[in-house]
Amino acid sequence: MNNPVTVEITRGNRVESRHRGMAVVVDGDGAILFQAGDVEAGVFPRSACKAMQALPLVESGAADAFGFGNAELALACSSHSGEEAHVALAAAMLARAGRDESALECGAHWSSDQKTLIDQARTLIKPSCLHNNCSGKHSGFVCTLVHQGMATQGYVEYDHPLQAEIRATMASLTGAVLDTDHCGTDGCSIPTYALPLASLARGFARMATGGGLEPLRAKAARRLIDACMAEPFYVAGTGRACTKIMQAAPGRIFAKTGAEGVFCAVLPQEGISIAVKAEDGATRAAEAMIAALLGRFLGRETASGEALMAMANRPMKNWNGRHVGDIRVTEALAG
Repeated sequence: MNNPVTVEITRGNRVESRHRGMAVVVDGDGAILFQAGDVEAGVFPRSACKAMQALPLVESGAADAFGFGNAELALACSSHSGEEAHVALAAAMLARAGRDESALECGAHWSSDQKTLIDQARTLIKPSCLHNNCSGKHSGFVCTLVHQGMATQGYVEYDHPLQAEIRATMASLTGAVLDTDHCGTDGCSIPTYALPLASLARGFARMATGGGLEPLRAKAARRLIDACMAEPFYVAGTGRACTKIMQAAPGRIFAKTGAEGVFCAVLPQEGISIAVKAEDGATRAAEAMIAALLGRFLGRETASGEALMAMANRPMKNWNGRHVGDIRVTEALAG
C-alpha cells in the first residue's frame, strides 16, 4: 500500500518537497474514526510512547514515595531540550532517591535549545547524561528501581526486570506483540518495539479513558497524562512542538513526539487518540500532521482549533525574514 502525500513544502509557486505518511484517529473503544495510509504497518514509536514507559514509576508507588508532582511526572514522560530547568529537575529527582547522574545509562549529548547550547559551549567541557533529552525518563527508571529495592545497573537491557515490566505494560495497552523479533534499540539505549500505528493510538486511548484497564493502571495513566498537560514545558521545552500544541488548548491536549517522524496525541475530554508517522522520518511533516488532525477533531472553528491549524499550515521565512514558501497539509488529512 502506498502511503499518501500528507504534507507539501512550497517555494514560490511550486511544490518543492512532499512527505508521505500514515495517520490514524481512534475513539475510546479503539474504533477507527479516520485513517490515511497503512495504519497497520509496524512503526517504532520511539519517544512518543514515554508516558507508557513511565507507568511503573507511578504504579510502583515510587512517585508518591519521593514526593513527585506534575513537573517531575511530566519530565519522566519527556524528550526535553536540555534547558537549565530540565537538567536541574532531573538531578533533583535522582537526589530524592539518593542517586546522581552516574546512575543514568542514557548517554550524554548537548542541549537542543540553541541559547542553552551556546551557554553550554562557553561553560562546559562536555555535557553530562542529565543533558540528554531522555534524562527525565531514565531518572524515573532509576527512582522506580531504588524504591523497589532493585539493582539499577544494566536497567537499559532487554532482559532487565524493569524493561520486561515495561514491555508487558505496553503489550497490554496496545494489544501488540512485543518481543525480540519486533525489538530495536532506541537512541537512549533502551529497547524500542515496532507495532502497528493503530495499536499505538489505541494504547493511548486506553490511557486517556481508562477503558479496559484495572483501576490502579487507569488512575496512574490519567495522572501522567494530566501531569503533562499541566506542565507542558517539562515535556519538551521552549519553542518545541509538544509544548506549543498543549499550550494551544490548556488541559485539553496531551501531545508527545518521537524520533523519525512519529507523533501521538490525545484529546481526553473527547476520548480521542491520534497517531501519525511521516514515512521519511521528517519531524516537520509529523508536526504538521498531528496539529492538523488535532485542529480538525477539536474543532477548526474554535480559537484552539484555529491556532492548531495555523501550526499545521504555516509560512517559511528566510534569514532576512522574507516569506519564501509554506508548509501545508494536503487533502489526504481532510477526511
